[in-house]
Order: sequence, then C-alpha cells, then structure tokens
Amino acid sequence: MEIDSNKSEAEKGLNKSELGEDLIEVRAILSCPSCSYSKAFKNKFQRKNIENMVVNLKIFDWMTCSCGELLNLNLEFEI
Repeated sequence: MEIDSNKSEAEKGLNKSELGEDLIEVRAILSCPSCSYSKAFKNKFQRKNIENMVVNLKIFDWMTCSCGELLNLNLEFEI
C-alpha cells in the first residue's frame, strides 16, 4: 500500500510539461572514415543531469572501429 500511495504522490508532483521543457535530446552518430560502419544512438538527459551526457560523450569520443580506425562522432541536439 505504501508503494502505491508514494507513487501517486510522486506522479502528482511531476507534470509532463515540466519534464518535457527540461529535456535535452541527443543523437550521436558514429561512423568510420575507412569502412562503411555507421551507428546512431539516441538518449535524453534532463538539464540538471548534464554531467551524465558529458560522460557518455567522452566515452563515444574514444571508440574505435574493428578495422582499427578512430570513429567519427557527430552530434545532433534538440533542446
């Protein structure tokens, strides 16, 4: 019972419009300059958790392809 009542209280405190205005949508596209490898990733971050986005981007920045080349990282933001 407590879980249900706590959940409803939490849902009352958060409006969808408040969450939507506070989100940063990021699309990262990794591609190899030597071969045809290309992969896209999508994620959403709240503005208050921007450090999570920075950590993810630092990891993407050092990824290498199976052919040994450093992958190109292109970012698309929707703020």
